[in-house]
Amino acid sequence: MAPEPALSRHLMQQGTELFRRALESVTDDQLAAPTALAGWTGKHVAAHVAANAEALGNLVRWARTGEETPMYSSPEQRNADIEAGATRPEADLRAWVDRSATALATGLDALTDEQWDRQVRTAQGRLVPATEIPWMRTREVMVHAVDLGGSVGYADLPLDFHAALLDDIVAKRSAAADGPALHLAPTDDERRWDVAGAGEPTTVNGPLSELAAYLSGRPATGLAVGGATADLPDLPRWL
Repeated sequence: MAPEPALSRHLMQQGTELFRRALESVTDDQLAAPTALAGWTGKHVAAHVAANAEALGNLVRWARTGEETPMYSSPEQRNADIEAGATRPEADLRAWVDRSATALATGLDALTDEQWDRQVRTAQGRLVPATEIPWMRTREVMVHAVDLGGSVGYADLPLDFHAALLDDIVAKRSAAADGPALHLAPTDDERRWDVAGAGEPTTVNGPLSELAAYLSGRPATGLAVGGATADLPDLPRWL
């Protein structure tokens, strides 16, 4: 579930700048070190974000020309591109991140109204209008800006993004219904989210930013279960 297109494009721009800020905040040694993502260094994260921009550029080309251009030829090719990218020299990798982000933004800016409405296929196989491409990119740059372990944390991401991310993940988790039922009650926002799943819903309270971190499978702090300190329910993968 993507937010409305104008908000998605605005958040994508913000997320791109946050990722650049996070990348600038880590040294080359830190970039080569492991992250909280299993098996990935910061170089893997940066390579993934750069390769993602190019893959989404394929969808922009599809929207512009009407010729089917998948994001990746296969999941194996996607993984191989990330592994290869993670071996690049740090300076080359940083330049690739910047160059690919600029090219994607330029391509999106050139789409006409008709092209924005054209259907493209995500890496998960969903047919969506091209208007969803900015939101697909926003998720990547926002979440992975935090994964780099630099100066950007979940609390630094825009509140509009946290709410939109919860809308998106709640819809996906509820459709799959392969995890625990949850009732998410932010302590700093009046909105509430319910995740369909197994058992009676578990109420999780805490800051909106930390609820977004938890639901996206990232480390979260300051959350309470039913108003008390307790272990959070384990969640299956989101994407």
